[in-house]
Amino acid sequence: MATPDQTVYVVDDDEGVCSALGLFFKAVGMKVKTFPSAERFLSQNLEEVNGCLVLDIRIPGMCGLELIEHLVQHGCDIPVIVMTGYGDVESVVRAMKSGVIEFFEKPFDNQQLLSCVQRCMVLNESNHLQRSRQQKSERKIACLTPREREIMEMLVAGKINKVIAAELNISVRTVEVHRSRVMEKLHAATLSDVVRIALAAKA
Repeated sequence: MATPDQTVYVVDDDEGVCSALGLFFKAVGMKVKTFPSAERFLSQNLEEVNGCLVLDIRIPGMCGLELIEHLVQHGCDIPVIVMTGYGDVESVVRAMKSGVIEFFEKPFDNQQLLSCVQRCMVLNESNHLQRSRQQKSERKIACLTPREREIMEMLVAGKINKVIAAELNISVRTVEVHRSRVMEKLHAATLSDVVRIALAAKA
């Protein structure tokens, strides 16, 4: 189910398709925005795009596949559903390699499309939460000094204080001081918390 801040973005140069899908998604309680071209869709701030993209693969100007690849290159991981009246194997393969969730040939069943959009909304919410965790973890780790980060990475690798001290040619007491500062800056209560934060930052 779509959360209130998620939107279905429909990109199709066919005004009739945009109008019909706009009315359909509104009727089932979803927010929807329609665009006649990829360029118009890209006129938005991509950082604010949140929901699911329903995209005609054959549109004038920047085609659907080019739009998908553009979004990937710019780090926008909104789930994409492709629709077309002229499906071909090459387009399907290229679209799927770019991470497209589903491929619909026109005419299609609106209920099947709705079911797929709802799955995409769940996936988008999951992606959003993961991005949020990653960004928070990256901000925490950015507060560490180079030495603290080095020790954090060694701790995450499972090395004990004595081993870290020997490898860095410093005292165990110094390792303990750095370790304490790492825990404090990461707001970590346990070593397990440190590991989770480090892994989240690398996700």
